[in-house]
Amino acid sequence: MCGIVGVASNAPVNQLIYDALLLLQHRGQDAAGIVTQMDRKFHMHKAKGMVRDVFRTRNMRSLPGNCGLGQVRYPTAGNAFSEEEAQPFYVNAPFGLVLVHNGNLTNAKALKAELFSTDHRHINTESDSEVLLNVLAHELEKTTRGLPLTPSDVFKAVQGVHRRVKGSYAVIALIAGHGLLAFRDPFGIRPLCIGKGKDGTYMLASESVALEGTLHQFERNIEPGEAVFIDMQTQLHSQQCADAPQLSPCIFEYVYLARPDSTMDGISVYQARLNLGETLAKRVISTVPPSDIDVVIPIPESSRPSAAQLAQLLGLPYREGFVKNRYVGRTFIMPGQAVRKKSVRQKLNVIASEFKGRNVLLVDDSIVRGTTSREIVQMAREAGARKVYMASAAPPVRYPNVYGIDMPTSDELVAHNRTVDEIRQIIDCDALIYQDVDAMKLAVANAVLPGYPKVQGFDASCFDGVYVTGDVSAADIERLNENRPSQQDESEADADRSRLALPNAT
Repeated sequence: MCGIVGVASNAPVNQLIYDALLLLQHRGQDAAGIVTQMDRKFHMHKAKGMVRDVFRTRNMRSLPGNCGLGQVRYPTAGNAFSEEEAQPFYVNAPFGLVLVHNGNLTNAKALKAELFSTDHRHINTESDSEVLLNVLAHELEKTTRGLPLTPSDVFKAVQGVHRRVKGSYAVIALIAGHGLLAFRDPFGIRPLCIGKGKDGTYMLASESVALEGTLHQFERNIEPGEAVFIDMQTQLHSQQCADAPQLSPCIFEYVYLARPDSTMDGISVYQARLNLGETLAKRVISTVPPSDIDVVIPIPESSRPSAAQLAQLLGLPYREGFVKNRYVGRTFIMPGQAVRKKSVRQKLNVIASEFKGRNVLLVDDSIVRGTTSREIVQMAREAGARKVYMASAAPPVRYPNVYGIDMPTSDELVAHNRTVDEIRQIIDCDALIYQDVDAMKLAVANAVLPGYPKVQGFDASCFDGVYVTGDVSAADIERLNENRPSQQDESEADADRSRLALPNAT
């Protein structure tokens, strides 16, 4: 779940890319990078950290050019703690290519072996994005040997990528001296859209909010399997490059990942969350009598629309019982269980008066590992709540996600092989209410904006175990986790991330 952006313009683009990355910061806070192109030369700066920390004035001055791309990283494959695996990635042939990638390749290991033995290309990191870059480079070299580069050559290369690569990928790449390329996997699992400024500047981004926040007019979503090529004269060319494209966007984008003011594949994220609150209200009624609930309290921030809608339908007071420290990042996208657990109380503080002597219904967008939920329930009890009920706007997360969300192992999922009552006991709440899978899909599909076709299917694999690419088995999931750091490793790496490592600290 990274955030990516690409810009083709007739004016310098460094500030524009920076501004867009700030608007996509919620999609990754581990690392950030920008590449610009000037006179066929790439200028790059990338490092671990958030956008505002990675880029200083001196860094921005070293990024000249009218074309470029950027990424904010949320690590799901490779080494989360390696600065070398921050994107963009670069390869010098053919022409010179740089690439940013949002998603996760399910056949990265096989491709890596193939690149070495057949394509004679070297992969220097554990990142599947570097694998994807080299596959694209090889396919591009096959289509352009001895010839000038044309849009049809580029599209033919993307067709080759689609044939070889499995999994989820939204990609933006720069081809030195030729233009900006963007494409999306044949299932459209990860989002990508395009907009245009009044001066003719084109911007591609993961979410529409990046376009709107930089004064670009949203034009359309990149279709599943489609490739878009913007040449050096800022002329746009597009072509469908997949044999059988099928739109199946990741439903977790609408539940949690995306900003509520974004629209993705014609669906309003905010309306989707309101609809989830409506269907969740029906589940609450069947579990807990509304008369036994004194107040509805959201767990900031993604759950607020769902909680507000639920409270309205049940005729219950809606109150803010938790105050979020906005200087602590999203705990879900922090690498390592230890740092996530420590960060809950840094991130949230209770308003005790909203809990004291009351039966409270806490509403969260989803429950993944259970770490945050258990800690929050405890905080509510400490604040004086008589009973604490927990409702999730999403169904139980029972299966690993292999398409770019950090829930890759079954052992980390609190709902895996457990009943709802067993989960309730772990979280230590008085009642636990989950959304229904079919109700969730319908609620999100019904949030489509006027003029857009209704989305017929979603990737909801972490909820229903159905992997839309059709090539994922239990053995594949195990293979994907081979290079994943262990919980112990993560705990050690995270030990001092949330406090100063002072020599006399105890």
